Amino acid sequence: MEKRSDNLIQAAGAAVPGKQGFDHLIVGAGFAGSVLAERLASDGQTQVLIVDKRPHIGGNAYDRYDDSGVLIHPYGPHIFHTNSADIFEYLSRFTAWRPYQHRVLASVDGQRVPLPINLDTINQLYGLQLTSFEMETWLESVAEKRDEIRNSEDVIVNKVGRELYNKFFRGYTRKQWALDPSELDASVTARVPTRTNRDDRYFTDTYQAMPLHGYTRMFERMLAHPNIKVMLNTDYRAIVDLVPWRHMVYSGPVDAFFNFKHGKLPYRSIRFEHRTVAQAEFQPVGTVNYPNDYGYTRISEFKHITGQQHAQTSIVYEYPCAEGDPYYPVPRAQNAALYRLYEAEAEALDNVSFVGRLATYKYYNMDQVVGQSLATYKRICQRSAEAASKPAGAALARAPSSVVA
Repeated sequence: MEKRSDNLIQAAGAAVPGKQGFDHLIVGAGFAGSVLAERLASDGQTQVLIVDKRPHIGGNAYDRYDDSGVLIHPYGPHIFHTNSADIFEYLSRFTAWRPYQHRVLASVDGQRVPLPINLDTINQLYGLQLTSFEMETWLESVAEKRDEIRNSEDVIVNKVGRELYNKFFRGYTRKQWALDPSELDASVTARVPTRTNRDDRYFTDTYQAMPLHGYTRMFERMLAHPNIKVMLNTDYRAIVDLVPWRHMVYSGPVDAFFNFKHGKLPYRSIRFEHRTVAQAEFQPVGTVNYPNDYGYTRISEFKHITGQQHAQTSIVYEYPCAEGDPYYPVPRAQNAALYRLYEAEAEALDNVSFVGRLATYKYYNMDQVVGQSLATYKRICQRSAEAASKPAGAALARAPSSVVA
């Protein structure tokens, strides 16, 4: 059922509390929606309905066993890492962990070298024998210093110079975003460090681990509360004015919620090509990047990531594209300005909370989404407590959303 955005907003504004229906309607069963569903049902003892248009829970972090029996991530590799003890301890309620430190190689000049760039990367690539101290001096000699860091190109050439920028970053970024790094916000390449030691871990967070039995099992435990009802294969617009509810948590694309009234926010999508190979191992690490060759950006092998033992192995090629499910908000100044128009619309809705990468147009990692969801839960509880403290009759009763045409 397709609904105009004004009808949807009218439905949101008309929803009222009551003993029938649900206290919370949650759109999206990924990290944002599932964390909030669990918190609201467990601590608030309220009734929660969580809906997702996909046939499974877990959002993009969903994992499953393929036909060969290998545990795969259908939407590309999801590596959990965080510096937050609170976030790690919260998720530990729903899963045991397998320690895992992700390692990435980049295919450059016919060699596979460590990424992020470190001491071994430079020594291997150029046939040198630099020490850590000497590498600092070497990087200073090749860097093109910028007085002002304005974009992603400036970030890299300021640190490692033009040649390494061309070898490792320019081609990869152009494939990933269909834009030159000079056209992207500095935050894109600022995520990738440069090291003068031999640390070849992709992440350096305090907590680096994978759910022992997979993400889907973790989400199943998270949503197992009797106060949580789950509807899959369901577009929330089909039920938003049929099922009584008083508060919505929305984790889908924010521009779609408002029916693109200010224009479409740009996102990048990915086409995943999964393959099973009749050998125990395909590559030496979890991910190999291809910044300059081929149409794909990287190949990931899941058994490195999950720790599974199996006679065969499953891999995935990632081909960035413009069309398809939205995965990555495109970080550019004009896109941020467009998002602020939608943000103002979202803030005007008292009983809808917008949470997650797509709903807030932010390039969040998984742990950041969990943190955002836990913070949103506290704000919802605070608003509920403030509303409960108001004198009876202070709030004007409104018609339930089911009366909206």
